[in-house]
Amino acid sequence: MTGNRDVTMTTMPRLLTGHNAPLTLSEYESTFPVIARAGSLLGELDASGLTGRGGAGFPTAQKVRLLKAHRGHHKIVVVNAMEGEPASRKDVSLLRVNPHLVLDGAEVLASLIGANEIIVCIARENERLAGHVRDALAERVRQRRRTVRSSVQTPPGRYVAGEETALVHWLSNRETLPQYRAKRPHVARVRDRAVLVDNAETCAHVGLIARAGAESFRSLGTDASPGTALVSISGALDRSQVLEIALGTPLRQILAVAGADPDPQALLLGGYGGSWLDATHLDTPYANEALAPVGATTGAGVIVVLAREGCAVAETERVVRWMANESARQCGPCAFGLPSLAEDLTLLRRGANDAAHALERLTSRCGVIEGRGACHHPDGVVRFVRSALGVFRDDVADHASGRPCIGSGSARHYATVPRLDHEGELTWQ
Repeated sequence: MTGNRDVTMTTMPRLLTGHNAPLTLSEYESTFPVIARAGSLLGELDASGLTGRGGAGFPTAQKVRLLKAHRGHHKIVVVNAMEGEPASRKDVSLLRVNPHLVLDGAEVLASLIGANEIIVCIARENERLAGHVRDALAERVRQRRRTVRSSVQTPPGRYVAGEETALVHWLSNRETLPQYRAKRPHVARVRDRAVLVDNAETCAHVGLIARAGAESFRSLGTDASPGTALVSISGALDRSQVLEIALGTPLRQILAVAGADPDPQALLLGGYGGSWLDATHLDTPYANEALAPVGATTGAGVIVVLAREGCAVAETERVVRWMANESARQCGPCAFGLPSLAEDLTLLRRGANDAAHALERLTSRCGVIEGRGACHHPDGVVRFVRSALGVFRDDVADHASGRPCIGSGSARHYATVPRLDHEGELTWQ
């Protein structure tokens, strides 16, 4: 990879600077002073090269220009802090420490597109986090620092509820159903109002760029993937945690900093709709331009470390079954296709009599499901399953031949991939 700047771990986290309690407004402003910028806010945002950190990786300045050019005087900025991804805690970690940084970024976005309202969306199960943000909003009102009417909304904490169109649909109709989008970029609407949706981490980066400028933002990372990113890392390590890393940092170095197993079987990158990555690629830089050739992306900022003794087939089955249960069930691929994938994976895990046929069905069903859903939820599951069948082909072949690693007297286990409990804490089952 060429054109790298500093791709080492950042020694002073930008987004997570603070302490265990949320920074007060005065603490925040002294910690993150305003530095003179070289150009306009939109110019700085464009020069920064910031892309969305929610998973899609769309250029933030391009999204802003789309909404800025949209006619209409009533627009909304929606901060997506739903974090329905089971292996992610970066929104929680960020808003627990620096809610004002996220709110500053949202106000910058509102000023750029001409919005007169900001809505921060947090899963209703995470009452404590919603309270932190409400307290921060009240503090800004008391000190007359709020520039736009702002509020916290609490949709139900389902996986699909955090998908952009589902979130906007809930704000309009109180239903968390993903909506079909014929093309991107797309202007979403809450009733008759155009909406800019960005996740909490993206807003925080906008806040930093507004205070320190594009040059500071680009001092870490790579030419193609500038800046830092929050990464939730869990699995084969002593403590699940959120790190802030410079994009382009080798995966092996991230594992070392996290205290993770240095010799894992594989990594799950991007979350439950992401991909497995074979451990032979641990020296790959954590940046989309480097991960793409090996079939992965940074996605939602998730790394799950699978130990050598873990059963990859069982891990994959657990994720697919969970994703099938979390679907909106508004179309055939989700209502019938995903449960069928889960059932085939169960047969494969057990090494049942028809495990070989189950493997054949998995391959054919992936082809039938892909691209036919009302949203991209089933496509993410298909991508995940296909990556498992490729990365773990030898293990898959053993299971298909009736030689499963679980229930055969071995010590292998599959309690690695995390899920969320109702308090937003990572747990294992």
